[in-house]
Amino acid sequence: MSVLEQSRHLVTEIPGPRSRELAERKNGAVSRAVATTMPVYAARAFGGIVEDVDGNRFIDLGSGIAVTTIGNSAPRVVDAVRRQVGEFTHTCFMITPYEGYVAVAEQLARLTPGDFEKRSALFNSGAEAVENAIKIARAYTRRTAVVAFDHAYHGRTNLTMALTAKSMPYKHSFGPFAPDVYRAPLSYPFRDAQFSKELATDGELAARRAIEVIDKQVGAVDLAAVVIEPIQGEGGFIVPAEGFLGALADWCRNNGVVFIADEVQTGFARTGAMFACEHECLVPDLIVTAKGIAGGLPLSAVTGRAEIMDAPHPGGLGGTYGGNPLACAAALAAIETIEADGLVERARRIETVMKDRLNRLQAGDPRIGDVRGRGAMIAIELVKPGGVEPDPELTRALCAGCHAAGVIVLSCGTFGNVLRFLPPLTISDELLHEALDVLSDVLANL
Repeated sequence: MSVLEQSRHLVTEIPGPRSRELAERKNGAVSRAVATTMPVYAARAFGGIVEDVDGNRFIDLGSGIAVTTIGNSAPRVVDAVRRQVGEFTHTCFMITPYEGYVAVAEQLARLTPGDFEKRSALFNSGAEAVENAIKIARAYTRRTAVVAFDHAYHGRTNLTMALTAKSMPYKHSFGPFAPDVYRAPLSYPFRDAQFSKELATDGELAARRAIEVIDKQVGAVDLAAVVIEPIQGEGGFIVPAEGFLGALADWCRNNGVVFIADEVQTGFARTGAMFACEHECLVPDLIVTAKGIAGGLPLSAVTGRAEIMDAPHPGGLGGTYGGNPLACAAALAAIETIEADGLVERARRIETVMKDRLNRLQAGDPRIGDVRGRGAMIAIELVKPGGVEPDPELTRALCAGCHAAGVIVLSCGTFGNVLRFLPPLTISDELLHEALDVLSDVLANL
């Protein structure tokens, strides 16, 4: 395994000639509906650096959208996958099962919140796992309705599009969507403060607002599940006011509603805890994981209370590739890396470094309306100076400027005005500071 030098280095204009050639090939072979954020094509990646086909090296503050949490091509993952490839690549767990799947389920039972007996089922993508969590909740409760929240993102399948709040680009022209899905207001402190300081800071008050909407729209008697991201991902890295999640979970428990935590983006040390719900001592009935679970290989899971997970009939869950042996080997190695290398603590250090720099940047720039997030899941919300009006144009320009200068950053948010930072937990402080220097310079020049 070649180790890539951990430094930013530009040798061509961005994009370079080889990337432009590949872009032309993409235009002739790939659906135009599959868009790309960066204008460059990757050739190698290791740790916190991505190198393109022209030899340019970029500081990675995206981690493939929170996937390569332990760094790209993490050594334990590479070794584990190589060993597994030499044994077998696929049998289908539903035909001839194998130990790796069972071992991943055992680790999930150990790591996820709650001291009760647990079960897991493995799938391929976050959307697939969310959809199966809803199936499981419906089988358990014998109810059908589901509640999701404003600004939510849960995937691109038909049911998860219904759960997702933002229309463009995720839902536009793809309906009709799965029925019996309802939406409640999220606690969004930065924007709630426009209406009420108390609402912005009192999570229990914000939860009462949401519960009133749920009661009016559907009522607990018909409600199978409430599904929520403990920190919203695509919706803008929104951290609800303290107490919001706990009050919702209590209401669900008191009304026989399954509380599902979608930790696809927040899970596996990303937020400075193994799972984001731990920040509020929250114990979901079901927890959905993917992205950072397997160091870059496609794997997802639903884990939860044994009596809920066992509610569907035998054969009711599964899939040809779910819990692929290569992905399971990678997941076991990724978990080992997180624990052996102290990456939960490292995520907290990254939060300190990034928030210190970004808060200082905000103090001198009224275009930064908010700095928020936990661990290595940090964001800035960009606004027109003097208020809270979103500024998506500035966000696009800032992203493009960072890309041209050799830093991978991603935007998000319902209004397209949030810049999100998802560095691998193995990134050095030096690379972090250099990336933030670039960000600061580009913002100053816009």
